[in-house]
Amino acid sequence: ADLANLVNEGALLAARRNHDKIYMADFEEAKDKVMLGAERKSLVMKEDERRLTAYHEAGHAVCAMMVKGNDPLHKVTIVPRGRALGVTMQLPEGDRHTHTREFLEAQIAILMGGRVAEELFLRQMTSGAGNDIERATDIARRMVCEFGMSSLGPLAYRTPGNPWETDRGVGISEATAQRVDEEVRSLVMHGYE
Repeated sequence: ADLANLVNEGALLAARRNHDKIYMADFEEAKDKVMLGAERKSLVMKEDERRLTAYHEAGHAVCAMMVKGNDPLHKVTIVPRGRALGVTMQLPEGDRHTHTREFLEAQIAILMGGRVAEELFLRQMTSGAGNDIERATDIARRMVCEFGMSSLGPLAYRTPGNPWETDRGVGISEATAQRVDEEVRSLVMHGYE
């Protein structure tokens, strides 16, 4: 179904461009639209916001290129797509059904790279890193609570009232919940550093 959707989008783009067949450029743009969302050409960004977005996305890109154990960098853009003002996209070289600790730690570092670039080069922090921080924290919490990738051992933890709560795992004490929070913080801060 995903492939059929991609081919359909490519055919629509080729038809709009009066192409006699679907070219690779049509497929590339169709892939971007399907995976990243439609371009928001009507969104007008001020020069300082475009510059901020460029540094932010460059931070993700540099980390993606430098951190070992992750997927190769495919595309970086500051063209607004969907809800994002810019996108850094990585594509796996093959199908992946499980993730190593090294891969997950690399994802956290790449997600934090945008915030770090804002701080280093623009000497400020913005709300633009909000989703990245949320995703990095979610990965770290899953590493600790679901995947047993912390000093707490190979146990599944669930805490009442936690937004990451699942039906799996055991209820935990306040002391253990505090240790979970410390482990999550440590993983995210390690990626940030």
